[in-house]
Amino acid sequence: MMRRLSPSQMSGAGLGIAAISYVAVDYMRYVSPSWHSRLQPVLWSVLVLAVVTRVPFYKHWSKELRAAIPFLASIVFMLGALLFEALCVRSVTAVLGLDWHRDTSPLPDTGQWFLLALNESLPETIVEILRAHIIGLHHFLMLFVMLGFSVVFESVKAPGLGLGARYMFTMGLGRLLRAITFVSTILPSARPWCASARFNDVPSHPHRWAQKYYVPYAKDPSAIRQLLHRDAAYTDPGNYIGDYRADWGQMSFLSDFLRPSYSEGSSWFALLKKAGGGCNDLLYSGHMLVAVLTAMAWTEAYGGFSSALIWLLVAHSAQREIRERHHYSVDCVVAIYVGILLWKMTGFIWSNKRKSNQTVRLEKIQNRLIHAAKDSDMETVRRLVEEMEVSLGEEKQSGIVSKRAMTVFACATVITTLGLVVLALTLTSDG
Repeated sequence: MMRRLSPSQMSGAGLGIAAISYVAVDYMRYVSPSWHSRLQPVLWSVLVLAVVTRVPFYKHWSKELRAAIPFLASIVFMLGALLFEALCVRSVTAVLGLDWHRDTSPLPDTGQWFLLALNESLPETIVEILRAHIIGLHHFLMLFVMLGFSVVFESVKAPGLGLGARYMFTMGLGRLLRAITFVSTILPSARPWCASARFNDVPSHPHRWAQKYYVPYAKDPSAIRQLLHRDAAYTDPGNYIGDYRADWGQMSFLSDFLRPSYSEGSSWFALLKKAGGGCNDLLYSGHMLVAVLTAMAWTEAYGGFSSALIWLLVAHSAQREIRERHHYSVDCVVAIYVGILLWKMTGFIWSNKRKSNQTVRLEKIQNRLIHAAKDSDMETVRRLVEEMEVSLGEEKQSGIVSKRAMTVFACATVITTLGLVVLALTLTSDG
């Protein structure tokens, strides 16, 4: 006899189907653009309507209200981390000048060699699948958004804002560590033409620090030996080649790090928006960090076959990053284990396994109640029952919020979150 699925299991299966459908329909842009233009609006409409129709029946808005402040704080932290990362990206791109980018060869990468060897040995169909642009940065972000909104179907443990707070806080922490890492040692890009194509306004000559501390010792082994012996910069670099100094008011000190040209020096923020992913190798991969955090969130919050599929998409994305020379192999490997470790560290914000303080307290009372009943200690049983009633009363009292206020909060949460989703997908649509 076949076992009937419960409503929560059916909604859980629906989440996996929705995720697979989203990735498949979006890939149709490469297979059949006409079908993609028809199917994508239909899929988006179905997903939005499914969420909106479930919102009035959602029972955990009090939990969402308690998670709202950590959620907003995580957004602020992540935006600050992204701003710091953008400053570092522009700085490491500009500090050595365009001539260094043109003349420095890419690093040897065994991962690239391995993929090229696979191209020669695997069937052509498999190679084409590996080359296909099946999934990108905005897909992983959207998969997490679908996971977060699935709380209204009770597929994921509430609060959804708590899950979102953990995701964004971990993302911000990962981006902060990434910026500190790649700014520490400057590595050449796997695409040597990148800087000339994207940053042609960057000065050709190195920054004055690089003129004094790097250039005289870069290619002379005896000079490096002398530098190690003296532990001091001993070569006279001659007259420094100066840079343009932008007038950015109180932010003018950034001119020394960002090295703007006269044509792009009107606004430091506009300069950062042009930085994008930079043109150095940025250890570790930010794209892979997003992919791994999405897979970790999906695995913990939902699990099932679809989680295994998302990890396969992570692996596909990693080999494409290496194959297309957006990153070296080490960038993807480090991003994978850093993402896993960071997600494991931030379980204090939201966890599918962690119990609430109220649940822990009730379980302790229940254990004591069982022991008292076995000992026929009716006085202790009566006292513990009263404690349990008080505890449940406190939980109900803490959850009492006016219906109108909760309705306003629910509408504001849904509208704001959907707005953030549209903004994030718009800004990351080009990868």
